Amino acid sequence: MVTLKKSNSKDPDFIKLVKLLDADLKVRDGEEHDFYAQFNGIEDMELVIVAYRELTPIGCGALKEYNNNSMEIKRMFVMPQERGKGIASMILMTMEKWARNNNFSFCILETGLRQPEAIALYRKNDYLTQPNYGPYKGIPNSVCFIKKL
Repeated sequence: MVTLKKSNSKDPDFIKLVKLLDADLKVRDGEEHDFYAQFNGIEDMELVIVAYRELTPIGCGALKEYNNNSMEIKRMFVMPQERGKGIASMILMTMEKWARNNNFSFCILETGLRQPEAIALYRKNDYLTQPNYGPYKGIPNSVCFIKKL
């Protein structure tokens, strides 16, 4: 059985999962990794979800306020052996509910062309591609999404 825990970025299980995510992204992004890494700090994130199977952390995600209208989805990760079981969608739906309950109208996010699993996840969950925003404008590998809540 999978359970979700609301936490913050000081959570040791969240930190451990983010380190695994960063190691994966370093391989996928290659020379571009340092550019993306500068936008992926986890300091002072108050809206974090950690997914567990039994007592083992298996996935995570975080929300960060982007503007008065939008929350940005950050640090989504599910352990490779747990993928394809709906865990990322569970995390995503919980974060969307948080955003909606706090009067935000949209969730936005950026992912990369080298992350086809992420692109498929967001499309499956009714996210639409949008022009690249903020620091991702003009970055060919970036794919940005938006969902009206």
